[in-house]
Amino acid sequence: MAKIGINLATGSLQQRETIVGIDLGTTNSLVAIVRQDTHQPIALREIDGLTLVPSIVHLDENGKVIVGNEAKEKLVTEPQRTIYSAKRLMGKSYKDVKEHADFYAYKIIDDGTDALVKVQAGDKFYSPIDLSAYILKELKHRAEHILKTTVTKAVITVPAYFNDAQRQATRDAGKLAGLDVLRIVNEPTAASLAYGLGLNPEEEKTIAVYDLGGGTFDISVLKITNGIFEVLATNGDTYLGGDDMDRSLAQYWQEQLGISNETLAADKSLAQALRLAAEAAKKHLTEHDSFEGNVNGKPVSISKAQFNTLIQPLVDRTLNCCKNALRDANLQIADIDAIVMVGGSTRVPLVKESISKFFGKTVYDQWNPDEVVALGAAIQADILAGNNTQMLLLDVTPLSLGIETMGGLMDVLIPRNSKIPNKAARQYTTQKDGQGSMRISVYQGERDLVQDNRKLAEFNLTGIPAMPAGLPKVEVSFLVDADGILKVSATELRSGVAQSIEVKPQYGLTDDQVEKMLLDSLSHAKDDMHTRALVEATTEAEQMLETTEKFIAKNAALLTDHEIALTKSQMMQLRAAISIKDKDLVQKETELLNEVSRPFAERVMDAALKDAMKGKKII
Repeated sequence: MAKIGINLATGSLQQRETIVGIDLGTTNSLVAIVRQDTHQPIALREIDGLTLVPSIVHLDENGKVIVGNEAKEKLVTEPQRTIYSAKRLMGKSYKDVKEHADFYAYKIIDDGTDALVKVQAGDKFYSPIDLSAYILKELKHRAEHILKTTVTKAVITVPAYFNDAQRQATRDAGKLAGLDVLRIVNEPTAASLAYGLGLNPEEEKTIAVYDLGGGTFDISVLKITNGIFEVLATNGDTYLGGDDMDRSLAQYWQEQLGISNETLAADKSLAQALRLAAEAAKKHLTEHDSFEGNVNGKPVSISKAQFNTLIQPLVDRTLNCCKNALRDANLQIADIDAIVMVGGSTRVPLVKESISKFFGKTVYDQWNPDEVVALGAAIQADILAGNNTQMLLLDVTPLSLGIETMGGLMDVLIPRNSKIPNKAARQYTTQKDGQGSMRISVYQGERDLVQDNRKLAEFNLTGIPAMPAGLPKVEVSFLVDADGILKVSATELRSGVAQSIEVKPQYGLTDDQVEKMLLDSLSHAKDDMHTRALVEATTEAEQMLETTEKFIAKNAALLTDHEIALTKSQMMQLRAAISIKDKDLVQKETELLNEVSRPFAERVMDAALKDAMKGKKII
């Protein structure tokens, strides 16, 4: 039975469903489609003509969420409640980002663990998934307003170097925003598609995609054969981009104005004013030889030549990354057939000139560099919608495949719509000291709790050597072959103990059942993500309580009665928060326990290190 959509706003028939392409960027995000009349990709524009939505989220004390340009205005007035560059935090723990924590004006929680990073605004805690979902929801609303139709399906782009956790976090953000994410596409692949590279099945090219955005830089070397994109090498720097150009100029003016680092650290508004003025100067110098402005009433100026001198070291760093990528791909500069320029920062004349000179070729920069990735995502979306029949779509997994983790959560290893054959692996560890076995439960579905998904198989990995909790490394691997058969294996890497099982993921499911599971995942997305966040917060809190209790018992002689009493009081507060089942309260009390225990934990560790230096044994 054929399905025909009707646009309720216009009454017109829609023979094809609308699937949008989304560039979820570090600095700006946007949405694009392929027009059905011209078959050309276009970025969706509001009445004001703007396509870009700043990837900025403001969270006020009443829980109201503002996204985009309106939120950007809050960077100076309310910096601690205004979140930018959330993409840098996707799939990361505090340990991953602590060296750059001073980059953020808002509070990033340091819980001393490998748990995914959280952002605090007032008494509420947000994950990068929550923050990205707010941006995606804004883009969804924007698309629906412009197209006058409901939008529920999307293709979203990510950097080529994003790992499995970061890709899954992006999918989760899409689901939370009410979007069925059909594909996660590499940004360099999308940019290449926008320029028509790879659309010709007979084409064979080796291309470099130079992507310099606001906060990140990456260079990808791709080989295109028969319409298939193979990433030969990627290189880059997740903390290098237009923001760093702004920072170099802001520091230049800071010295000119005689502003100390201490003053800047204490006055977040002044720091943001400097940053925004530097950004305006950078854009002005793209087409002018000099800039004059003011910061808090004080005049500032810069010439293009001075600006180029300031940013030359940054451009040189990108060129070193290009050299490394070519070396990793075992290629010479002459082997590159085309260079595609992506990212707003490639507008800077020095950047464009340097890259053209390095590769000895004219670069592809005809498309708007801010829009080119979204345009490519729209082309991929158009293929998925069945409007472009020239490109072949490979078989895909109909539903996500994953295993059960602590708290009954579904940890996805192979997301739905992944091309097959496919393989993925992830490492896990034990929960208890001396744990000798681990149950591996395999599930299929889109919900966050395994109880709402379909169980496929279960087996026990036994014979794990007795070790403290967290020390064993168990790698769980999924391999889906060309026939859709899933092989799951688990290996304890230190001892080599292994076990495996084969299952058929699709067995027994009709198209209607698959569709129902997908619809359920979208309609319950908000509740599911809330439950997941609560379970993760509670699990983290219980681990913190257990660790603190063991630490106090072991080191009681080195602690004061006041420290022990204060810590035990905070532990009671945390247990009470767990019983109430309030995610933000649990995270707040966990952070308070962390702050209470950190000083004496550091003191005990320092004493232990001093004893070790004297030749004494550390217990």
